[in-house]
Amino acid sequence: MKIMKIKQVTIEEAFEKSVRNGSPLLYKDSLKGIRGLNEGQIIDVKDKAGKFIGRGYYAIQNKGIGWILTTNQQEAIDFSFFEEKIKAANNRRAALYHDNETTAFRLFNGEGDGIGGFTVDKYDNYLLIQWYSKGIYEYKDWIIKAFDNHVDFKGIYEKKRFDTHGTYVEGDDFTFGEEGQFPIMVKENGMKFAVDLNEGAMTGIFLDQREVRKTIRDKYALGKEVLNTFSYTGAFSVAAALGGSKSTTSVDLANRSRAKTSLNFDYNDISLADQKIVVEDVFHYFKYAVKKQLSFDMVILDPPSFARSKKHTFSAAKDYSNLLKEAISITKQSGIIVASTNCSTFDMKKFKQFIHEAFGKQKDRYEILEEFGLPEDFANIRNLKESNYLKVVFIKKRN
Repeated sequence: MKIMKIKQVTIEEAFEKSVRNGSPLLYKDSLKGIRGLNEGQIIDVKDKAGKFIGRGYYAIQNKGIGWILTTNQQEAIDFSFFEEKIKAANNRRAALYHDNETTAFRLFNGEGDGIGGFTVDKYDNYLLIQWYSKGIYEYKDWIIKAFDNHVDFKGIYEKKRFDTHGTYVEGDDFTFGEEGQFPIMVKENGMKFAVDLNEGAMTGIFLDQREVRKTIRDKYALGKEVLNTFSYTGAFSVAAALGGSKSTTSVDLANRSRAKTSLNFDYNDISLADQKIVVEDVFHYFKYAVKKQLSFDMVILDPPSFARSKKHTFSAAKDYSNLLKEAISITKQSGIIVASTNCSTFDMKKFKQFIHEAFGKQKDRYEILEEFGLPEDFANIRNLKESNYLKVVFIKKRN
């Protein structure tokens, strides 16, 4: 790839402090002098006095308009820069490489590993790159070459999320090496899951919930009747069943969830006799459960940040408290609610306010048992809210 001539841009005063405090994300309207810049253009960000702040690249994505890559004015953004960041990230995952019970994890987590704008997940012998702008895609050849130099794999797949909302761009996702025969089976703390890297935006499992699934299996599932809402491919249900749950009910609107959840149960030698898979809008199911006086020992609530069905539009930032209220109403006394969100527009403190509000509306008492954020392989920047997005709280409904 040809190294671009560096362009000079000026940061607006309102955004200067966050960058100086270590946030690498360049927000919309934060820069002057960007007219005519091409995606991927290397930029030197300076303050209004002309003092160097950082070097990065220009790229329009849902989070902002670029990323700072270094605060060292002598450091070049070239192949060696990318290779060193990728090599270091790979070395930091050494413990996971040596864990025979886990074969799927985040290998490179964007800004948390030093280069914002893309992530790489390892699924057994295959890598999946997610590109979040056309700007970072300009560096695709360097990135793939660096992984080829330092990581053992059979093939690479990609998801292009160039849309300013981060929406997946449809297409054949195979990009390098040897094509896979999907689905493939990956392991996570000994649990087995089916993965398909060439079937649309989703792969079959959200890797950031690894420790949550393990906790459900090892500490909370035994003897429980479990409801798993927005269940996708049933990964939480698998964890509960392997932990000795009395039964699981998996509810998701997507028709594909039935076959994919059944496959994951089959992979783990779990009998379907005590597992129910319901293809239905979760909001409708809550009403059905109340009407039929159904109740559960554990309710798992992990909705998307934003979802729209024929009759409902859900936004985590606005509607999570009301959704949680519905879950509380069908949770038995002393039961457990696993409340989870990947919405980055609010923090854990705000999330706990939603929890408090929901229990207040239901006139129920509660106790927070434990909390989770991102696992170690999802390296993040604590003072950048978009980076540290996952919030999971285990809540006990008290008498």
